Amino acid sequence: MTPLLEVNTDKVDTEIPSPATGTVLKILIPEGITIPAGTLLAWIGKPGESLPAGEEHVAESPETAAVVSPAPTVTAAPIPEAQPQPSQPAFSPGRHDGLGFISPVVAKIASENNINLSQVAGTGRAGRITKKDVLAYLEGREVVSVQTPLVLPPLSTPSPTAQIPTIEQALPRPIAPQPMPGEVLPLTPVRKSIADHMVFSKQTSPHVTTIMEADLSQVIVHRQTYKDQFAKDGVNLTLTAYFVSASIAGLKAKPIVNSSWSDQGIVIHRDINIGIAASLGERGLIVPVIKNADSLSLLGIARAVNDLANRARNRQLKPDEVKGGTFTITNHGVDGSLFANPIMNQPQCAILGVGLIQKRVVVINDAIAIRPMAYLSLTFDHRILDDAIADYFLGKVVEFLQNWQEGN
Repeated sequence: MTPLLEVNTDKVDTEIPSPATGTVLKILIPEGITIPAGTLLAWIGKPGESLPAGEEHVAESPETAAVVSPAPTVTAAPIPEAQPQPSQPAFSPGRHDGLGFISPVVAKIASENNINLSQVAGTGRAGRITKKDVLAYLEGREVVSVQTPLVLPPLSTPSPTAQIPTIEQALPRPIAPQPMPGEVLPLTPVRKSIADHMVFSKQTSPHVTTIMEADLSQVIVHRQTYKDQFAKDGVNLTLTAYFVSASIAGLKAKPIVNSSWSDQGIVIHRDINIGIAASLGERGLIVPVIKNADSLSLLGIARAVNDLANRARNRQLKPDEVKGGTFTITNHGVDGSLFANPIMNQPQCAILGVGLIQKRVVVINDAIAIRPMAYLSLTFDHRILDDAIADYFLGKVVEFLQNWQEGN
């Protein structure tokens, strides 16, 4: 499917497909302009077709801002129609009698969730049904389901020479053309956002880093034992899932690490939302967030990591999926780095860095052994955490990884 344009917002670079088959008749918003969500960007129709009278300024109420970047193509691609369930009528994008203009986003949500839009009260201009209206209607009828945790059989004793798999990248880094000497690279919206956020973080919080190392023998054996079982459920069991689980254990042991600074005091968050920081090469840095990660089993965490990775690679992440994080993990070891001093993702008070996993000679019970070892670094806000608290948290993460067992 050919993209019609790209939208940059909050580090998310998203390709937007055409809502209909046809040709771009007129572009209303030029490249690089920040606009409210719901603004009419362009008209699509048949070659030579005239624009409808009085429709040039139809827009939903502003919700968030976005920067628009037209894609190289100007020919809109067809979108396959979703097959609605027979119990409700389907609503395609466009104008409908009694409902007014239905946007592609509203039509898509209604189709995917079997919603009869005639039952949704519109709060937009002239009673138009907006995305917020559909989501509010959906939230009112949802029934929360409880996920059954995965129960795993007992583990065998890890072998000192167990083969170490290559560290999987949660979000792959595409190869991009290298800049030429003397060239000035223009700042993209994503790069400008990253620069502003990193400078703000360093100027806001006193950064301190503590480093420990972990023996990942149990984790390696567990993954080798159960990766095929997870694959039957369509899930790639990556090492990232284990680091997320270990971080959750540490945050439960020391809830103050799952907090933010405020003028009124330290805000300890109820939810544990884990961000997975990853580089997208020349496209910049992105941190998709696993919301309520503590409610997920290892299978659920691995599935969430897979889903976010795939949609980040295909530029399909939504703005809300990079917001609301309470703790971040960055796997800098994918590039061979042993340890690092990462910058915190404000307003979070800590970030976990995972170094390269490599076999090293260690002394265990006065005997020399070879183990898969990795350095773990914790950079923290010294306004909130003292050294002892940070070391206790990181120690719990290491302990959880080194003693990985059934039920984790």
